[in-house]
Amino acid sequence: SDLHQMLATKSVENIQFLPFLTTDVNNLSWLGYGFLKQDWTLITVNTTGAALQTLYILAYLYYSPSKRPVLLQTLLLLAVLIAGYGYFTFLIADTRTRLTRLGLFCSVFTISMYISPLADLAKIVRSKSTRCLSFPLTVTTFLASTSWTLYGLQLHDPYIMVPNMPGIVTSVIRFWLFWQYPPGQDKPY
Repeated sequence: SDLHQMLATKSVENIQFLPFLTTDVNNLSWLGYGFLKQDWTLITVNTTGAALQTLYILAYLYYSPSKRPVLLQTLLLLAVLIAGYGYFTFLIADTRTRLTRLGLFCSVFTISMYISPLADLAKIVRSKSTRCLSFPLTVTTFLASTSWTLYGLQLHDPYIMVPNMPGIVTSVIRFWLFWQYPPGQDKPY
């Protein structure tokens, strides 16, 4: 819905960028974990997610009036991703150790992805407005984090299960914020 809103209004007003950037890096990181683990569920879901998030970033960049901060944030996280790829590919020879460390790396990005929409928490409480939050993204985050938590539980994989639990918690916080401060009539959600 955020992409639809950008295309319809040709504007990025009231749309957060950071959650989608961290989600893209998160998808790319989990894609590497999926390849290392030979888990086709992780590979399929994260390939699709990375493609969609990259599309969102490109649309955001196109419609953003100030492109420099968007480009700088994107390049910074891309550099972190490339450095991580180099580290896991060239410096860690043992596959089991690589899987463990990549799982921890992915976990950190997953937690940052789930926490990033709360970056504007003080602004939301001060203004008593949830205009900068996306309700559809909150619903999707809740469903995705719950699904991944259950999938990790089924596989007995703490690297999938544990970092998705904050997604459930932060979604519940955002649901509460939407209940406490309903969006104004001018927001199309």
